[in-house]
Amino acid sequence: MQTVRQVLQGKGHEVWTVGPQTSVYDALTLMADKGIGALVVTEDNKVLGLLSERDYARDVALQGRKSKETPVADIMTTKVACVGLDQTVQDCMSIVTEMRVRHLPVMEGDTLVGLVSIGDLVKAIIEEQEVLIEHLVRYING
Repeated sequence: MQTVRQVLQGKGHEVWTVGPQTSVYDALTLMADKGIGALVVTEDNKVLGLLSERDYARDVALQGRKSKETPVADIMTTKVACVGLDQTVQDCMSIVTEMRVRHLPVMEGDTLVGLVSIGDLVKAIIEEQEVLIEHLVRYING
């Protein structure tokens, strides 16, 4: 069973962050530039929340707010589930399913060391199943 550490070894530890007073417009620009769907909101190296495209759609676009005038702190998701490097992919899938979230910041102690998405987790599960199927086929064909 794969761990978050193994997922990050394959995908990388790069994680993009913004401060809570960053404008939503600037945060969206960063997401577009980096081709990502969420940013971790931090202050003094502490995770305060997550900002996703969904937050923008629901709390800016649909509410008639102006993205250049709205700070990230006003629309970010503050109930953030963080995971550790040694948690399993299955643990993480349980969390994203139960909490109905798509991104999990990865912490090592008090330090943010990565971010895993539901897509990363599904990819890891599929890879694990492919290996298992390959082993079973070899065993059967013996």
